[in-house]
Amino acid sequence: MTFREGARMQPGRVSVGGSGGGKGGKIALGGGAGGLVILVLALLFGGDPGSILGQLSGSTDNSGQYDSGTGTLENCETGAQANAQVDCRVNFTVGSLDTVWESELGPQTGVAYVQPEVRLFSGSISTGCGNATSAVGPFYCPADSTAYFDTSFFQVLVDRFGSSGGPLAQEYVVAHEVGHHIQNQLGDIGRAQADPQGAESGAVRVELQADCYAGIWAHHAAVIPDPNTGEPFLEPLTDTDIRDALSAASSVGDDRIQQASSGRVNPEGWTHGSSDQRQAWFLTGYRTGQVSACDTFSARNLDSPPALPR
Repeated sequence: MTFREGARMQPGRVSVGGSGGGKGGKIALGGGAGGLVILVLALLFGGDPGSILGQLSGSTDNSGQYDSGTGTLENCETGAQANAQVDCRVNFTVGSLDTVWESELGPQTGVAYVQPEVRLFSGSISTGCGNATSAVGPFYCPADSTAYFDTSFFQVLVDRFGSSGGPLAQEYVVAHEVGHHIQNQLGDIGRAQADPQGAESGAVRVELQADCYAGIWAHHAAVIPDPNTGEPFLEPLTDTDIRDALSAASSVGDDRIQQASSGRVNPEGWTHGSSDQRQAWFLTGYRTGQVSACDTFSARNLDSPPALPR
């Protein structure tokens, strides 16, 4: 998905560096790619992905290895910069997500959108969910309402897991993590920890719903105008854009990761859903633009999202 060359954004929306003051005891939610490397390790060594992520993100040891300084992402003010630089692409994607959800969440749910914090980091970081490293991948922490990204992961997604390197593949990941923030606002995000594993688990339903919310953003992103310019941030989606997003969704399906890492598929160990499910729920959000279409918790068959009018 390409940003309009003339699109403008005020700097400072996205932070960079460590957050400082991390707290232990809460598990961060991985998303479009969140927790992917950890999940692979768990599958290889027989561990529980949730507990391993908890060990990485739940530590309270702040012994100096985590950068506590923060700043804001600068020099990312034009759509041309967003098209050329991955950090700026994240910044503009977040601005576009803000515009879409500020317009859609309140009218559709009665809950006014509150912007999440978004932070770029490299190596390791201290968060409201504890200390985390880049090995966790992009993730959302409900405790501090912040989405965290080490953008080097986008290349890992291509090199190790076969995702497209196209811009909407990257933007999908950002939109998915902000989808977890929408779940946090609507009170649904805790269902993942209450039922953390299995093909029909709350964890899978939470992740598929975040995929669906990413699709809602894609539905509206090239239509809803930026209030500052009167024009959308993004050019209209192309078939190639949609293939990019579906490629990213498919590459982080539990079945695909399990098959690649262990040679077998075990639905009892799923935490994110299959490749086909992740694509199907993204398309449901994209085709309808409706929050109500993303009710994975009521879905009897996660393989076939309910058909709703556009």
